[in-house]
Amino acid sequence: MKTPLHPRIPLLLLAAGLARVTPGLLVAAAPATTVPKPYTLFVGVDFDVQQQQQFYRVRDVVGGSFIVDAKGQELHIPMRDWSVRLRIAESLKLADTAVTIADLKSERTYTAAADPVRKWSRETGASDLTADAVHNDEAQQTLSWTLEVANDTTMNGFTRAAAAAQTPGLQGAAVSAAQSYGQAVTAASSDQYDSGASTLKMQEELAKKQFDAMEVSFAVSSPRPLTDAYVVVMARYHDPQQPKDTARNWIYAESLGTVNEQPRRVHVLQGGFPPGFELENVSVHLFDHGRETASNVAARRIELTRDEAFQFMVVDYFSTHKDATLPPSLAMGRLSAAMRAGLSAGELGQTYFVKVNKDGLPRGAFLDEACTRRAGDAALDAVFADCRFRPALVQGRPVDGVARLSLRELPN
Repeated sequence: MKTPLHPRIPLLLLAAGLARVTPGLLVAAAPATTVPKPYTLFVGVDFDVQQQQQFYRVRDVVGGSFIVDAKGQELHIPMRDWSVRLRIAESLKLADTAVTIADLKSERTYTAAADPVRKWSRETGASDLTADAVHNDEAQQTLSWTLEVANDTTMNGFTRAAAAAQTPGLQGAAVSAAQSYGQAVTAASSDQYDSGASTLKMQEELAKKQFDAMEVSFAVSSPRPLTDAYVVVMARYHDPQQPKDTARNWIYAESLGTVNEQPRRVHVLQGGFPPGFELENVSVHLFDHGRETASNVAARRIELTRDEAFQFMVVDYFSTHKDATLPPSLAMGRLSAAMRAGLSAGELGQTYFVKVNKDGLPRGAFLDEACTRRAGDAALDAVFADCRFRPALVQGRPVDGVARLSLRELPN
């Protein structure tokens, strides 16, 4: 067998000549008009967070924190801490679920304190004192409640830590709201203002476009439910005070829980950007149980047939295990909900032994490791025959092998 290409092969090459990557590994595909393409190959992201001079891969998002495993300990790192260092890497990924991102909008905007229109309203006495008062009361109450939670020893540690992580941002918001309300009261009670001069000043400030915040909104839905989902919004921006060839990355993540076919709105408003920052691009990434899934806005996405997707899996496996000696392992397979319901707990937990050839194709399932006693009826035989495996390896070379398989491993 020829040495397979590295998994970072050009996407156009993959799309146009996937069947020629490793001769003999793929069954010839039928015309594209008759073969479904349920898989998506796309450029996704992996990101790590620095903690005490070490970078750790983010595996989940809970509340306002990234979750990482550091030397056997689970760490919660506040994502809104601008001092947190992030490392981002792009990679080719394959998914059999594609979510829909609709009405994606991203734009620069102002925080309340920097908004020229709000400043003009305060200076001319045109602001709504009632609205400013309500905003101030809400900000103070939210801060007070959060401080109580952070200091309440009856709360669990995670809840207290999450509240403590949010406190600095809420303190800033409370101070800003109090200042806005105070300025509005002063402006409304004074008759010594020049509305014409204030209007001109507002127009001049608007023309400078000293945006210091970013707003992103969209709706997300999935035909196949995601049960432990979180979304990552990434932006690349430029600080006008820095050299032109420098750029910074900003990441926002939010836990979504369950995402299904019902569109769910996500809205992000984040301040703290350098005034007048330039926005280069914004991307949205969906994860489920820590694994990124494809979307209609994923970068350089290509739809693949099941055979093409399996081809990519095997190429990627060979390239990342060049000198390894490993048994075969499950790559693809499903057990329908109806069949699962008809099996006993013992049958679902039964360990089967599947002969797998060097191309990753099954050649029969058995009840014993020596492969002398055939397993299953016609229905189970069809389930095993539909599975695909990463081949056994001996020092990186594919060989025939025997895979252990429990039906519990197969998704619906």
